[in-house]
Amino acid sequence: MTRKAERARARDEAAATAASRAVTAEAAVPAVRVRGLWKRFGQQTAVAGIDLDLPAGRFVGLVGPNGAGKTTTLSMITGLLRPDEGTVEVAGHDVWRDPAEVKARIGVLPEGLRLFERLSGRELLAYIGRLRGLPGEVTDQRATQLLDVLGLAGSQHKLVVDYSTGMRKKIGLASALLHNPEVLFLDEPFEGVDPVSAQTIREVLEGYTASGATVVFSSHVMELVESLCDWVAVMAAGSIRADGAVREVRGDADSLQAAFLELVGAQDRSTGGSLDWLGGAR
Repeated sequence: MTRKAERARARDEAAATAASRAVTAEAAVPAVRVRGLWKRFGQQTAVAGIDLDLPAGRFVGLVGPNGAGKTTTLSMITGLLRPDEGTVEVAGHDVWRDPAEVKARIGVLPEGLRLFERLSGRELLAYIGRLRGLPGEVTDQRATQLLDVLGLAGSQHKLVVDYSTGMRKKIGLASALLHNPEVLFLDEPFEGVDPVSAQTIREVLEGYTASGATVVFSSHVMELVESLCDWVAVMAAGSIRADGAVREVRGDADSLQAAFLELVGAQDRSTGGSLDWLGGAR
């Protein structure tokens, strides 16, 4: 059996395990429930009254073209941006009425995360542990394990300012996982990451969801979403165009990419001949 087939089998087994957990009353509560969510910036509507339920114990992809409203939606779901209208619940708790409870249950790795760059990787995790109220020995043990698994053990005493893009993503992920959240939110986690770091992050996330936790991540790379996720929500122009199990959203299309292009109306756009001057002999 090839590694790809093994990963697919493991993903199917993890999905089956998550589905069995859903029988319990607690698992029946969605990881995220959004109702009537709106956000406007001046005359521009970024998110247009979306309703969305994301199941617990799944690897969920929030996909859409650039400017679809993915980052704005994730920012409102995680309490980083207040919506104009609507409600958001995470693990059954209202994000704005019970913010402390929600923040204790989630981990967040936003796009363009600013880190404390004058701390070393290990110092950063120690600081995050104190903010999260973890005992010192627990923080130290978990930090050691995370640094080792994410390939940062050899750089743990280096200042974060000297970390590469991939290393920053990994130390940011370690910070988001340190307190063992129920739901992990990632905004374009593989953007600008080298293949080795991307594979490491992928393996960590697959193990995390296999344990029954939930990952919600945004991306515009359909091949990545199709290989990682078992649930997907397609967003365009501030609205949800489709959501459900990947196979359901894909339908009869050859791939999730093909289904996505149809859902967002990209197939109706003509490339035309406006660049017929490009290339050729000079």
